[in-house]
Amino acid sequence: MKKLTVILFIFAIFAGWTQAQTQQITLEDIWEKGTFRPDYVPGFQSMPLSDCYTVVSRSGIDKHLFATGELVETLMKSTRLTELTEGRINIRTVDEYSFDAQEKKILLAIEQEVIYRRSSKAFYYVYDIQKDTLIAVADTQLGKQSFATFSPQGDKVAFVRDNNLFISDLNTGKETQITTDGKYNHIINGMADWVYEEELSLAQAFAWSPDGSKIAYYRFDESEVKQFSMTLWGELYPEEYTYKYPKPGEANSKISLFYYDLNTQKSYDLGFDPNEDCYYPRIFWSAVPNQLIVMKLNRKQTEMQFFAIDLPQLAKKVIYNENLSVWIDIPEEVLFLQDGKRFLFTSEREGYNHIYISDYNQKLTPVTTGEWEVAEILYIDQKEQKIYYLSNESGIHNRDLYVIGFNGKKKQLLSSGNGWSTAEFSTTGSFYKLSTSDLNTPPVHAIYDKKGKQLRVLADNGSLKNKMQEYGFSQKEMINFQTAEGTTLYGWMLKPLDFDANKKYPVLIYCYGGPGSQEVMNGMRRMNDDFWYQMLAQKGYIVVCVDGRGTRARGADFKKQIYLNMGKMEAEDQINVAKYLQSLPYVDAQRIGIWGWSFGGYLSTLAMMKGEGIFKAVIAVAPVTNWRYYDNIYTERFLTTPEENPKGYDDNSPIFFADQASGNYLLIHGTADDNVHFQNAIE
Repeated sequence: MKKLTVILFIFAIFAGWTQAQTQQITLEDIWEKGTFRPDYVPGFQSMPLSDCYTVVSRSGIDKHLFATGELVETLMKSTRLTELTEGRINIRTVDEYSFDAQEKKILLAIEQEVIYRRSSKAFYYVYDIQKDTLIAVADTQLGKQSFATFSPQGDKVAFVRDNNLFISDLNTGKETQITTDGKYNHIINGMADWVYEEELSLAQAFAWSPDGSKIAYYRFDESEVKQFSMTLWGELYPEEYTYKYPKPGEANSKISLFYYDLNTQKSYDLGFDPNEDCYYPRIFWSAVPNQLIVMKLNRKQTEMQFFAIDLPQLAKKVIYNENLSVWIDIPEEVLFLQDGKRFLFTSEREGYNHIYISDYNQKLTPVTTGEWEVAEILYIDQKEQKIYYLSNESGIHNRDLYVIGFNGKKKQLLSSGNGWSTAEFSTTGSFYKLSTSDLNTPPVHAIYDKKGKQLRVLADNGSLKNKMQEYGFSQKEMINFQTAEGTTLYGWMLKPLDFDANKKYPVLIYCYGGPGSQEVMNGMRRMNDDFWYQMLAQKGYIVVCVDGRGTRARGADFKKQIYLNMGKMEAEDQINVAKYLQSLPYVDAQRIGIWGWSFGGYLSTLAMMKGEGIFKAVIAVAPVTNWRYYDNIYTERFLTTPEENPKGYDDNSPIFFADQASGNYLLIHGTADDNVHFQNAIE
């Protein structure tokens, strides 16, 4: 409903430009009625032990064979769940579920509440498939839990409650409290603080060892981090919400890393100095018994190290080191091979993001090479020594599934080579679910074997395709042009279905443009936005989106050229887009608008202020207006600190160019935005 309200405001500012047509797409069609709701596979999960997958149906959680799609059994019936809870819970009230490694138990999250972007809390229950019993992980009277996670043996569940880490023994019902000093806005154990969660994508800050005898965990001391407060409206008496939010140049949480030994029932410090001003983005358990891997990043985010720590001796060894003159994008995963001697990860160290294998002596072997980028490693077949991954080798707007040998040979394309694909593999790697779309076609979800043979389609979005045809959807087309500086930029354009090259059309530019982002993709990724753009096209608008300098998919040099000057080139490029559009004979040069959200709101605002009147209408939703107001991990990554680079902050913050504003400007900002604060709009 919040987004619907925002879009209604956005549409209103453009509504006077063109006359309405009959049988239009409506906002209610898009956001309320679900007229264009796509098909998907609800609750799809690969089983942890067998070549089976599960989906959520009306009957419950159903188990199917990957090979044939045959329904093996309903593992948990919705009616039985209702009986066991005396009507309090049914399958529709289950927000998330997961299996233990033995496929004997199901962990259910009920009444889930979102905390921040990647965190939540819920009441967790464990359903025993064989015993047909349901038990609460913890006493519900004590409050909800976060990040409940099975032990590798499935006999225990670890979770966080009230900033402390706990273990629940499912056999005895005993609850063990690992930490006791957790306190809101002071100490957090087992889950990340706000800025780690938002900018390093670390939310669950604990991990079971493979043998289930230990838990590694973070302790965040945020006592010295400055607080930010915002008013939460909606009740008779509004409340103030206060949390820790470190801004550029300000103090971060002090991090301590521990492991808890279930046998000794004690926690042990891993020996990293909590006073060192740095980050620990990830911890992993390696394939070596009792060995932890800690990833460390300096505050400037230009040096990254991996430490191997042997327990209980706590001997540390640096097994990887990377230094750059610009920021380092940390790898999402570091994958350790079963030989205990090597690991895989991705790096941009040679200019493009590629897969490397390294040993513990930092001897690197590139697996993939070329002027294209690996997006994600999906699966490693250690027996056959193959890596399955996603990349844009077939084109910067594409994302395809490939397989390659550890030695970099026998590379094979497994998807179409002309679209945007994602995949999820079975535990054994024998099968995978591939979801593929293109610029004008909604996703098809299908099961394949590991050789790339399609076995069957799970959902083809045929009904949505029919709706798109029924409502007269236009076809997006890819565009490109060269700026005055000689840079080729790529984008997409959506024209009205009855487009006439002899007419003049108003244009709305959509931008995001943040570092490492990508909006121009050969796929239908943000479909509600696509449907809204179709509605505008029905009403006579052309809609355009162009990825400028600083975005991903074109190598590190293209992405990182914005270092220390974030916003300058990005705004110039959106102005370049408008100038290019003005050169087209079918564009009304006096009716070009631009809009964006978050970084896109910032960018549309800055482009308007520096665009010398080229934009006649601008919408900025939740924009950053002064980079000093945003969080430090994100902002310092690209600008360093205000003390080191005041010019980079001042030259690219819209607040300092307000006297250059022109055209119609609509500013929209939520007062309870925990990420980009309402302060940006007020200033």
